[in-house]
Amino acid sequence: MSNNEVNRSTSASFSARAMGEDIQIDSLRGRELFSFLPSYYETSRVMRSDMDAKGSELDALYLAMDATVGQFFVRTATWGLERWEMELGIETDLGKPLDQRRAVVESKLRGAGTFSGQLVKNVAEAYDGGTVDVTFHPAEWGFTVKFIDTIGIPPNVDDLKAAIEEIKPAHMAVEYKLRYLTIAEVESMTLYENEHTTQDRYLGGGA
Repeated sequence: MSNNEVNRSTSASFSARAMGEDIQIDSLRGRELFSFLPSYYETSRVMRSDMDAKGSELDALYLAMDATVGQFFVRTATWGLERWEMELGIETDLGKPLDQRRAVVESKLRGAGTFSGQLVKNVAEAYDGGTVDVTFHPAEWGFTVKFIDTIGIPPNVDDLKAAIEEIKPAHMAVEYKLRYLTIAEVESMTLYENEHTTQDRYLGGGA
């Protein structure tokens, strides 16, 4: 074969490869499907387009499957959260953020069992997401729920109070102790941190 023939053959090969590769496979699973095809399809625009189309359908299918599986777990449920609420007798409030609605569901699930300090702690921490201490005062027929990690008023404190009222004996009183920024903590803050700290984190700054 002459040099001219070799050059023409090489040029044709590069041209065919370029024609094929100008069709991008954007689908993750489309690229995976394409990798299993024989190498002679590498320059095929038709096969690239076909694998991209099929891969896109598979991408959508797997995304839908992942989303469906997520509804079986309270902490990842979105559109399925309403089903959890219905099963537990909780009124659905679509105006609430998802994390607050999840907290209500989780506390309801944790709230089953004999009333105890651990039960109150489990329910409270489901709402707060942080550490909570529960102290009983037998002589006063009451107990105190103290927030350790959360600074200021928890965003869904009313839901928490309603949940505690539901599980505690009617004759017992409950007191909530919130944690606010201390003087030392405020003094150690930078100007930027001070300006970007919400008022409810300061004592007397909440509603």
